[in-house]
Amino acid sequence: MKELLRTTDPLTIARASGLLADEGIMAFALDQHMSVLEGSLGILPQRLMVADRDLFMARAILRDHGIS
Repeated sequence: MKELLRTTDPLTIARASGLLADEGIMAFALDQHMSVLEGSLGILPQRLMVADRDLFMARAILRDHGIS
């Protein structure tokens, strides 16, 4: 698994996951529940992971949609 995206915006994670799913790329969101530890401030980033073989295509898809 490779890290594709790291952000504190949960909507970006959801949008990116949806775009990747539409293209048949399975993505896994990590650290979604870390807000419990930080007091729900939203300062700890969430990560979106993809399989090694899908990394190149996933980066291209997100870049095409303006997600960096």
